[in-house]
Amino acid sequence: MRNNSYKGMIAAAAVVALTATGCTGQDKAESKPDKPALFKQGSEISYRKYGEDYPATKVKDVPGSCSYESISRKDYSGQTLKIISHAVPVIGEPTKLHARQFEEITGAKVEVVNVPFGELHQKILTPLQANQPAYDVMFYPSLWIGDMAPYLAPVPQEYLDTPGMKDVTKAYMDVATWNGQVVQYPVDGDRHYLKVRTDVLKDPKQQAAYKAATGKDLRTPKTWAEYQEVAKFFSGKDVDGDGKPNFGSAEVTKRDDLTFSAFISRAAPYVKNPDVKGGVFFDLDTMKPLINTPGFVRALDDMVKAKSTWAPGGANFGLGDEIFSFGGGQTLMSYSWDDAFIQAQQPDSRIRNKIEAAALPGSTEVYNRTTKAWDKKPNQAPYFTWGWTSAVSKASGHQKMAFDYLCFFSNEANTALDLTIGRFGVNPYRNAHFDAAFWEKQGWDKDVAKSYVQTLSGMEKSTNRVFDLRVPGVNQYMSALANGVAAALAGQKTPQQALDEAAREWAKITEQIGKDTVHDAYRNVVALEDYR
Repeated sequence: MRNNSYKGMIAAAAVVALTATGCTGQDKAESKPDKPALFKQGSEISYRKYGEDYPATKVKDVPGSCSYESISRKDYSGQTLKIISHAVPVIGEPTKLHARQFEEITGAKVEVVNVPFGELHQKILTPLQANQPAYDVMFYPSLWIGDMAPYLAPVPQEYLDTPGMKDVTKAYMDVATWNGQVVQYPVDGDRHYLKVRTDVLKDPKQQAAYKAATGKDLRTPKTWAEYQEVAKFFSGKDVDGDGKPNFGSAEVTKRDDLTFSAFISRAAPYVKNPDVKGGVFFDLDTMKPLINTPGFVRALDDMVKAKSTWAPGGANFGLGDEIFSFGGGQTLMSYSWDDAFIQAQQPDSRIRNKIEAAALPGSTEVYNRTTKAWDKKPNQAPYFTWGWTSAVSKASGHQKMAFDYLCFFSNEANTALDLTIGRFGVNPYRNAHFDAAFWEKQGWDKDVAKSYVQTLSGMEKSTNRVFDLRVPGVNQYMSALANGVAAALAGQKTPQQALDEAAREWAKITEQIGKDTVHDAYRNVVALEDYR
């Protein structure tokens, strides 16, 4: 809980806000002199005062221009900051929490609009295209950068020079950059990786039963074929002894809720051949879609087979369902974002410290689109899936306040706390986040923390990586891909038929947007994938 002196400081902030006489115009308001700080350097920070559902964890406010101490010197009374973000809880909840805090310590009024994922792209892009300052700050998936970049204010150098920004990993600074300019403010770092329950996979009794049934050793799966074998063996069995069946795999399968990302995870080791350069989604030279080539078809065939390992309703799981299915112990494995892993590590979780992180499953062969044959060799391809990002509109009349809010949102203290709350959707994106000691301080067992940071940091070192498609019209492309995956999962089309149709749609989208326009943007993706 906050101490009485903290409550007094907040009360003082309220008085400042009520008595200030500043003008609402941007230039005059931003020239207000700093007020006395409401926090001492190194103050203890906790979210518990905002509700019992927040952890009692306390961290130190790290000195710097983004800290509680520094931001509380700002006087934004009389000004309104408008923010659009995803629905609560994923990224929407921390947006609202930090908006409330920003109001308390700066005197600003902060209005947050939370929008469901399916509506977010249009709600942001439409006013940007009309040059209307509907929102000062936007939170959205980073893969939309191809659509958003022309309307974003570049991140000023003073923010790029902060210690927190300088600690952002190279991969996620690349994600924030467009045509050599940082236009997105990093607040999250997302990857797909494997999560498993070690209390089951490392149980000698379960290992013996698996060996007897399959003739194979039970372990954390190394390939998608092995993942399927393990998931199938355990689906329908009561491994918890609570009278309820458990299931093998929780996957994001809902057509309009990130199915495309789950499918790309499955496709990555089949399609990202380390010996073939020039694009995974398109042939860079011709811009012909590659999503119906044999590697993608193999992945969709795998995904269709996996249906037998899902929990009831698993064919329509959104991200939230996957988070709570694995995080709550219903399923033994999942492979999407950090959120399910962090959810499983919440203090009240029944599977806390009974899990492990590992690299995405790979394959024993990878398609070579140059030779049009399968190369018989083990292959893995980390997938840097889109993460949440943030940005400031060029049309904003409050750019300084907007960047200060994002600076505060992502300061070291807030990020340290946000990382530990699974539903927030804030995942490691700074080098400091790969310190196992930090996670051990949160009550994680040493082995769990080690598996987590080594898995995530190892992806940064890979030279055979897959990144999301980051081009204008990306929502149309991903929607067409999701439609194809959904048709195959529903049994309406074979995987080949479904992806052939998706490829035809991709070709039409490219023609509508302009082949040269898409090509110029896609080169940035290829440069990341080919590690150039």
